[in-house]
Amino acid sequence: PAIVERAFVVPPPSRIGPATAAERKQVISDSVLSGHYEKIEDRESAYEMLKERAAAATKAAEAPKVEEESGGGLFGSVLGSVLGGSAPGPRGGTSRQRAGILEAAATSAARSIGSGIGRQILRGVLGSILGGKR
Repeated sequence: PAIVERAFVVPPPSRIGPATAAERKQVISDSVLSGHYEKIEDRESAYEMLKERAAAATKAAEAPKVEEESGGGLFGSVLGSVLGGSAPGPRGGTSRQRAGILEAAATSAARSIGSGIGRQILRGVLGSILGGKR
């Protein structure tokens, strides 16, 4: 062991315990952000914006529906029944069962095509990364 040299260490200028109300007020008033967060602002939130957009879209969707109900003629009703649209049923209602079947078939076909394409892409990417068969 060697001889120990004297160290001149100054303790930090701090105090144990909470700051007084006057000290706290002084620090807050000297801050760069003083006055910035004292103003209360109630800005429009994202939820409120989305809710407003949804209401506007609903109103816009209802306007053409009223025009469609006002008429369509023979051509519109024939075309709607051929394509599986909402044709009047025997009791005056719409044929929801037929639309449901067509919708289910379209969903199933889209899902099948999408999974096949996804599988092909994944195999191609992984094959190029891993080197494929050797």
